[in-house]
Amino acid sequence: MSRVIQEKVKQSLHAAEGLYHRLVLLVGESGSGKTEVLREFAGEIGTVVININLQLSAELLGLTEKHRVLHLPEILDKIVDNEQGTLVLDNIEILFDQRLKQDPLRLLQLMSRNRSVIAAWNGKIAHGKLIYAVSGHPEYRHYDANELLFVGMDGTATIDDVQINI
Repeated sequence: MSRVIQEKVKQSLHAAEGLYHRLVLLVGESGSGKTEVLREFAGEIGTVVININLQLSAELLGLTEKHRVLHLPEILDKIVDNEQGTLVLDNIEILFDQRLKQDPLRLLQLMSRNRSVIAAWNGKIAHGKLIYAVSGHPEYRHYDANELLFVGMDGTATIDDVQINI
């Protein structure tokens, strides 16, 4: 299944080339194998997987809560600016921390304006919605999935649809 998913990731990134946001989300529940897929994909294209939780938490450590909220987008940009080509992002859960007062999908979309980005999304696609966490959880988020490119760890993908209206 990993090979099928990697192929769909490649096709999705190719489909994203002409879009306003060149973002592809690799969507799956915790433990579904997203990290392995990303590592294999990154190795194939000659780049690294960026662990957002690790990198961002190290940068935010010395800041007050107010400064974390204010400077997170520019710190995130600084972390990824050193990488060339397609960004491969894993462990993005820190972006959902309520205290940081950020919109995780918007942050990923902003990163994908000038470069292709593939990011692991710990959640699922259900009823046309991209979901993170469960309803009632403090970090619960849901977005309309109709305007997103995604590859599910179950093998589903936006590119499977005959028409991509993004």
